[in-house]
Amino acid sequence: MAELLRTHPLEGWRTAFERLPDTVRIAVEPFVAMVDVRLGTVGAEASAALGVDLPTAPNTWVPAGTGRAVWLGPDEWLLSSTTETPEELEARVRAAVVGLGGSATDVSAQRIGLRLTGARVRDVLAKGCSIDLHPRVFGRGSSAQTALGQAGVVLLALSDAADDVLVLVRSSFAGYLADWLLDAALEFTSTPND
Repeated sequence: MAELLRTHPLEGWRTAFERLPDTVRIAVEPFVAMVDVRLGTVGAEASAALGVDLPTAPNTWVPAGTGRAVWLGPDEWLLSSTTETPEELEARVRAAVVGLGGSATDVSAQRIGLRLTGARVRDVLAKGCSIDLHPRVFGRGSSAQTALGQAGVVLLALSDAADDVLVLVRSSFAGYLADWLLDAALEFTSTPND
């Protein structure tokens, strides 16, 4: 029996991303396990069970083991892990929250991560995103659910200088967003002598 190889939906864009200048870099993030958590009450018991203090401030994220915990709503979070399989993460989180009246659902295949780095990241994102991404309001630990171009995304600020942002986009919109980002970055790819 032939072995099926898993390829990333954005494999075909890697070369185009690699051609971008240092002012705007786009990298395809590897697959990670992701679980959507619904939990009505967040307190010491939930934190102890999950091994992380879930962020309770809207539009924030915190490191969580080898991944992140992202606030998605008053009773909803996205937990990720780079070391657990989707099944392991879902089972661990479900075991932690089910006794507290919560739920956990594997959503690993739902989103693709694109990491944007460089001095012009905010300018590129501003071409299709109406939220304020200035570092004084969107620094490290901030997140936002918004539209970028025509795609719904979750943005995570990974630095305080607005030069490192993780964009989570639904897998079905990944190709569209990759093309959109390349087009938005176009004006920042030429040098003054071009």
